[in-house]
Amino acid sequence: MRLYIKQKVWSFKDRFSIKDDVERDRYYVEGEFFSFAKKLRLFNKDNEEQLYIEQSLWRFLPEYNLYEKGEKVATVKKDFTLFKNNYTILGPDWHIEGSVMAHDYMIKEGDKVIADINKKWLSWGDTYEINIHDEQYVSLLLGIVVVIDAVIAQENPPGQ
Repeated sequence: MRLYIKQKVWSFKDRFSIKDDVERDRYYVEGEFFSFAKKLRLFNKDNEEQLYIEQSLWRFLPEYNLYEKGEKVATVKKDFTLFKNNYTILGPDWHIEGSVMAHDYMIKEGDKVIADINKKWLSWGDTYEINIHDEQYVSLLLGIVVVIDAVIAQENPPGQ
Protein backbone atom coordinates (compact mmCIF):
# COMPACT_ATOMS: atom_id res chain seq x y z
CA MET A 1 0.00 0.00 0.00
CA ARG A 2 1.39 3.41 -0.98
CA LEU A 3 0.17 6.59 0.66
CA TYR A 4 1.35 10.19 0.41
CA ILE A 5 1.58 13.15 2.79
CA LYS A 6 2.39 16.66 1.65
CA GLN A 7 5.38 17.87 3.64
CA LYS A 8 4.82 20.50 6.34
CA VAL A 9 1.41 21.65 5.15
CA TRP A 10 -0.27 21.73 8.53
CA SER A 11 -0.16 22.74 12.12
CA PHE A 12 -1.82 21.10 15.10
CA LYS A 13 -5.01 23.08 14.61
CA ASP A 14 -5.51 22.04 11.01
CA ARG A 15 -6.79 19.09 9.06
CA PHE A 16 -4.85 17.44 6.27
CA SER A 17 -5.36 14.43 4.01
CA ILE A 18 -3.27 11.36 3.37
CA LYS A 19 -3.71 10.43 -0.28
CA ASP A 20 -3.26 7.33 -2.41
CA ASP A 21 -1.27 7.22 -5.66
CA VAL A 22 -4.18 8.62 -7.72
CA GLU A 23 -4.64 11.58 -5.33
CA ARG A 24 -7.75 10.23 -3.58
CA ASP A 25 -8.10 11.03 0.11
CA ARG A 26 -7.69 7.76 2.07
CA TYR A 27 -7.16 9.12 5.60
CA TYR A 28 -7.12 12.49 7.26
CA VAL A 29 -5.59 13.91 10.41
CA GLU A 30 -7.15 16.57 12.63
CA GLY A 31 -5.45 18.45 15.42
CA GLU A 32 -6.96 19.89 18.59
CA PHE A 33 -5.79 23.45 19.06
CA PHE A 34 -7.14 24.40 22.49
CA SER A 35 -5.20 22.05 24.76
CA PHE A 36 -1.88 22.06 26.60
CA ALA A 37 -0.67 18.82 25.04
CA LYS A 38 -0.77 18.46 21.29
CA LYS A 39 -3.52 16.05 20.25
CA LEU A 40 -4.12 14.50 16.84
CA ARG A 41 -6.70 12.08 15.50
CA LEU A 42 -6.36 9.88 12.43
CA PHE A 43 -9.61 9.07 10.62
CA ASN A 44 -10.33 6.81 7.66
CA LYS A 45 -12.27 8.06 4.63
CA ASP A 46 -15.53 6.97 6.33
CA ASN A 47 -14.84 9.36 9.23
CA GLU A 48 -14.07 6.52 11.69
CA GLU A 49 -11.30 7.27 14.17
CA GLN A 50 -8.37 4.92 13.64
CA LEU A 51 -5.79 6.39 16.01
CA TYR A 52 -5.54 9.02 18.74
CA ILE A 53 -2.17 10.70 19.35
CA GLU A 54 -1.35 12.75 22.44
CA GLN A 55 1.84 14.55 23.37
CA SER A 56 3.28 13.81 26.80
CA LEU A 57 3.72 17.02 28.77
CA TRP A 58 6.78 18.07 30.76
CA ARG A 59 9.32 16.11 28.73
CA PHE A 60 12.76 17.42 27.80
CA LEU A 61 12.41 15.92 24.32
CA PRO A 62 9.18 15.33 22.36
CA GLU A 63 7.24 12.20 23.28
CA TYR A 64 3.85 11.08 21.96
CA ASN A 65 1.53 8.23 22.93
CA LEU A 66 -0.58 6.51 20.28
CA TYR A 67 -3.92 4.87 21.10
CA GLU A 68 -6.21 2.54 19.17
CA LYS A 69 -9.74 2.10 20.58
CA GLY A 70 -8.66 3.72 23.86
CA GLU A 71 -5.70 1.38 24.39
CA LYS A 72 -2.11 2.63 24.22
CA VAL A 73 -0.33 0.77 21.43
CA ALA A 74 2.92 2.72 21.11
CA THR A 75 5.04 5.63 22.29
CA VAL A 76 7.29 7.61 19.95
CA LYS A 77 10.16 9.45 21.64
CA LYS A 78 12.79 11.68 20.13
CA ASP A 79 16.26 10.68 21.33
CA PHE A 80 18.99 13.07 22.39
CA THR A 81 21.76 12.98 19.80
CA LEU A 82 24.12 15.63 18.51
CA PHE A 83 24.29 14.86 14.81
CA LYS A 84 21.38 12.54 14.05
CA ASN A 85 17.64 12.83 14.36
CA ASN A 86 16.79 9.53 16.07
CA TYR A 87 13.51 8.28 17.45
CA THR A 88 12.56 5.33 19.64
CA ILE A 89 9.33 3.42 19.14
CA LEU A 90 8.09 1.72 22.31
CA GLY A 91 5.31 -0.86 22.13
CA PRO A 92 5.85 -2.85 18.98
CA ASP A 93 9.39 -4.21 18.56
CA TRP A 94 10.19 -1.73 15.78
CA HIS A 95 13.13 0.54 15.08
CA ILE A 96 13.96 3.26 12.56
CA GLU A 97 16.85 3.17 10.11
CA GLY A 98 17.87 5.92 7.70
CA SER A 99 17.60 9.69 7.58
CA VAL A 100 14.44 10.97 9.24
CA MET A 101 15.29 14.61 8.41
CA ALA A 102 15.55 13.77 4.70
CA HIS A 103 12.33 11.71 4.82
CA ASP A 104 14.31 8.69 3.68
CA TYR A 105 13.96 6.03 6.35
CA MET A 106 12.52 2.60 7.12
CA ILE A 107 10.54 1.26 10.04
CA LYS A 108 11.73 -2.28 10.68
CA GLU A 109 10.96 -5.23 12.91
CA GLY A 110 14.30 -7.02 13.19
CA ASP A 111 15.47 -7.27 9.58
CA LYS A 112 11.94 -7.13 8.14
CA VAL A 113 10.88 -3.80 6.61
CA ILE A 114 7.40 -2.84 7.84
CA ALA A 115 7.31 0.50 5.98
CA ASP A 116 9.65 2.77 4.08
CA ILE A 117 9.26 6.52 3.83
CA ASN A 118 10.80 8.53 0.98
CA LYS A 119 10.57 12.09 -0.26
CA LYS A 120 8.93 12.36 -3.71
CA TRP A 121 8.15 15.11 -6.17
CA LEU A 122 4.57 14.69 -7.29
CA SER A 123 1.96 16.81 -9.03
CA TRP A 124 0.60 18.06 -5.72
CA GLY A 125 3.98 19.32 -4.45
CA ASP A 126 6.80 18.36 -2.14
CA THR A 127 5.46 15.10 -0.77
CA TYR A 128 6.69 12.00 0.94
CA GLU A 129 5.63 8.47 0.12
CA ILE A 130 4.83 5.89 2.76
CA ASN A 131 5.15 2.39 1.35
CA ILE A 132 3.46 0.06 3.85
CA HIS A 133 4.51 -3.58 3.52
CA ASP A 134 2.07 -4.98 6.11
CA GLU A 135 -1.39 -3.40 5.91
CA GLN A 136 -2.49 -4.68 9.33
CA TYR A 137 -0.34 -1.88 10.80
CA VAL A 138 -1.44 0.95 8.50
CA SER A 139 -2.99 3.19 11.22
CA LEU A 140 -0.09 2.76 13.63
CA LEU A 141 2.50 3.35 10.90
CA LEU A 142 0.70 6.48 9.71
CA GLY A 143 0.57 7.71 13.30
CA ILE A 144 4.31 7.21 13.77
CA VAL A 145 5.12 9.01 10.51
CA VAL A 146 2.76 11.90 11.40
CA VAL A 147 4.38 12.25 14.85
CA ILE A 148 7.88 12.35 13.36
CA ASP A 149 6.81 14.93 10.77
CA ALA A 150 5.11 17.02 13.47
CA VAL A 151 8.29 17.07 15.59
CA ILE A 152 10.41 18.02 12.56
CA ALA A 153 7.92 20.78 11.64
CA GLN A 154 7.96 22.14 15.23
CA GLU A 155 11.75 22.23 15.28
CA ASN A 156 12.04 23.77 11.80
CA PRO A 157 9.21 26.29 11.37
CA PRO A 158 8.71 27.79 7.89
CA GLY A 159 10.99 30.71 7.19
CA GLN A 160 13.84 29.46 9.38
